[in-house]
Amino acid sequence: MARLRVAVLGLGEAGSAIAQDLLRAGAEVVGFDPVPEKTVTGLLRAQSEAEAVEGASLVLSVNWARVAREVAEKVAPVLRPGQIYADLNTASPSLKRLLAEILAPTGARFVDVALMSPVPGRGLATPSLASGPGAWAYKGGLEPLGAAVEVVGERPGEAALRKLLRSVFFKGMAAAVLEALEAAKRLGLEAEVWDNIAKTLKEADETLVGRLVEGSLRHAERRREEMLAAAELLREVGVEPLVTEATARQLGRLLGRELA
Repeated sequence: MARLRVAVLGLGEAGSAIAQDLLRAGAEVVGFDPVPEKTVTGLLRAQSEAEAVEGASLVLSVNWARVAREVAEKVAPVLRPGQIYADLNTASPSLKRLLAEILAPTGARFVDVALMSPVPGRGLATPSLASGPGAWAYKGGLEPLGAAVEVVGERPGEAALRKLLRSVFFKGMAAAVLEALEAAKRLGLEAEVWDNIAKTLKEADETLVGRLVEGSLRHAERRREEMLAAAELLREVGVEPLVTEATARQLGRLLGRELA
């Protein structure tokens, strides 16, 4: 049985970890990164994106969303029918659909891939969502090598939108934690607030989302006043209350809906 040949475009933290795992799993890996020093032991180093893609059954674009279109346009002239082109960058659903349109004339099958947790430490086993014309082929090619892929739709962008909706919550929560801890540090209460946050997260269960939504709707006015007071406290200790004031504005909107 012929070895799977994979092109990895982008050898940063994520790309190099995935490439290493592919090599350990027995795949033949060709890689390219515009930074010459970035490489992985055992990988065949190409001189361009186009060179890396030629002859590869599977192409993984692991760059940044801001260069995803540029990379797709560079490899489009050499892509062939039957190849699978997977974009693993965190990008908007509209950009994923645009990439699929750019590559459609080549006959290659596009896959929108959303990596759902940090790649370092997990590598190829990072939980991921996939959508698009090549999603099932992508899953079939990589799962035997250790990948964890859930197909969520046939249209490009279906995977991206699910990751970004999760990001609204998860990254927003991280921003709120950072803002609270910065103020607590300036007041000499960092360890106490840290422990309180950790305890709250540890005790969370499946009812938490419902309680958060119901509580905000029911007590929007009181909670808005509470967050305005918190914002005043943060300003007093020199912390800009970005998340806190945004929360107060959202509660104000909820209150407006209730009054309407």
